[in-house]
Amino acid sequence: MIDPDTQAGWATEAEAEAEDDAEEMPLSLRLSIADTLTLGNATCGFMAVYFTTTGILIPHLTGSDESGMARHSAATAVILMLCAAIFDLFDGLVARKLRSSPMGAELDNLSDLISFGLAPAYFVLVYGMVADDAHQRVSALAAVVVLLAVVLRLARFSCVTLKDGMFQGMPSPFGALTVISIVLLELPFVPTLLAIVGVAWLMVSRVEYPKPRGILAVAMLSWIVAAMALLAAWAFDAPGGQLLLQTGCALQVVTGAVIPLFATARRVNTFRDNRREARAAQLP
Repeated sequence: MIDPDTQAGWATEAEAEAEDDAEEMPLSLRLSIADTLTLGNATCGFMAVYFTTTGILIPHLTGSDESGMARHSAATAVILMLCAAIFDLFDGLVARKLRSSPMGAELDNLSDLISFGLAPAYFVLVYGMVADDAHQRVSALAAVVVLLAVVLRLARFSCVTLKDGMFQGMPSPFGALTVISIVLLELPFVPTLLAIVGVAWLMVSRVEYPKPRGILAVAMLSWIVAAMALLAAWAFDAPGGQLLLQTGCALQVVTGAVIPLFATARRVNTFRDNRREARAAQLP
């Protein structure tokens, strides 16, 4: 519409509201580089579920004897979860160095839920359906326990403030990779089940785990790359590939069990030091 006096255009109410929304929305809708890495994390988790379904579950349900396909698909699914862990490692580093968007933290939690909650829980569920000595319903219960542990772990991370450089409870990427390692070890069903539940408990526990920064981040990245190489060797049936994979899985499980012991020993030593200082302060 045109103002007859000024010959200027009148903006309709809808146009004015659209202009106001355009001024308000960009900050919250722009994706940063860190957010792009986080979305890569979610994509890898979803594709891990896809390969677990199409390469392991469906051939089992249809009676296919292509064990090589199942091995390749299992390796691909786990490698995708490892890629998700790399994305998760770098999105935090990039967010600290560069700009992070207002929705970065929410995106990170949602992506972690897919890659380190749904994907490993689904892997456990499928394991219970295809393994000879597994019990499907018990495995389904264990998968639900893993998923709920990650949900609680991520929710607590969002609302609890901890001292810098530490996590409370096993980080969900580390927990997911430990759960997968337990399954790939091909232990008897009961020890496998107990170990999986133990990892779920560690994720919701108050045990402190160091954040992967500096040298620890480099060590974690190196370990993930080495794990990918072990999975590739196993998938293509390289000489000694099975033994190498089981050795790597055992190291992952042992590391997950040893860190809580160190954390407990550190807390005990801190408690003793505090008691000594308190006694010393009471002396005349």
